[in-house]
Amino acid sequence: MTCKNLLSSEKKYFGPLSNSPVLLLCSPGQALLPLFLVQNQSAVSRHLSGKSVGRKKCGKKRCTTRRGDRTLSKIVEKDRFQTLGDLRKQWTEPGVETSRATVHRRVLLNQKQRQKRLTWATEKQHWTVAQWSKVLFSDESKFCMSFGNQGARVWRKTGEKEMPKCLKSSVKYPQSVMVWGAMSAAGVGPLCFIKGRVNAASYQEILEHFMLPSAEKLYGDEDFVFQHDLAPAHSAKTTGKWFTDHGITVLNWPANSPDLNPIENLWDIVKRKLRDARPNTLDELKAAIEASWASITPQQCHRLIAFMPRRIEAVISAKGFPTKY
Repeated sequence: MTCKNLLSSEKKYFGPLSNSPVLLLCSPGQALLPLFLVQNQSAVSRHLSGKSVGRKKCGKKRCTTRRGDRTLSKIVEKDRFQTLGDLRKQWTEPGVETSRATVHRRVLLNQKQRQKRLTWATEKQHWTVAQWSKVLFSDESKFCMSFGNQGARVWRKTGEKEMPKCLKSSVKYPQSVMVWGAMSAAGVGPLCFIKGRVNAASYQEILEHFMLPSAEKLYGDEDFVFQHDLAPAHSAKTTGKWFTDHGITVLNWPANSPDLNPIENLWDIVKRKLRDARPNTLDELKAAIEASWASITPQQCHRLIAFMPRRIEAVISAKGFPTKY
């Protein structure tokens, strides 16, 4: 006999002697039978067999009070489009102890890619910070006028969907810019604002006019190793020839591994600052990006590079799966 709970699926704890009625739709015959308030089929079985026993509630205790929750609600109502970081900052001012849930990008990795990540990390597990300091890391990132490609978040309750203060005008095709940048333990190089799609030819122009000046600024006459991901323009044969002609060593890199690239942390810093700047035009967006990028200090970059051994250890511990970085 198959039964379906007609009540809410919200999980609650009910003692074994609870005799509050619940309607269960049972087949065949579609009969409605009153039973004890239960959550699933296994709970029914335990109750009928007499094996149901009471137990204390488990799980982590609440770290906030009901009063603190009401305070947060008032903060949200002032501006429904605040970021999670802004809300936490205001909420912790009275002394509420909370932590910000950090959202990490997780990419899908197949078994072959995970194995390559694990092999790569195993090969690099004995690299020192000095060796990682010789690597010039690079990447591209997209910046939109409406921050976050999904637009702004709104904090609202059920039934407030159409309230004017919970609505915000949006642009169907928000303006955006694609940016290329590079960093090392010594700091950051100049940014390149990319126009159009990147192919092998245009990427080699970026290398010529922005990567080489970055290397000159950060390494001078010292040798360095260049890092980039496996994008088609990066792995093209003509691009490989460009590096050979210029005598530049390229670091082999596993696919789908943004968690291994410290420059991702710098992009995140820039994007957080842009949320405060709120540029209204494309020129203002570019200026804000450049200003935020220029404010990144060599000390910040060195700290990120110093954490590279930990990133490697994390990949090995995760057996090639994505890490918290």
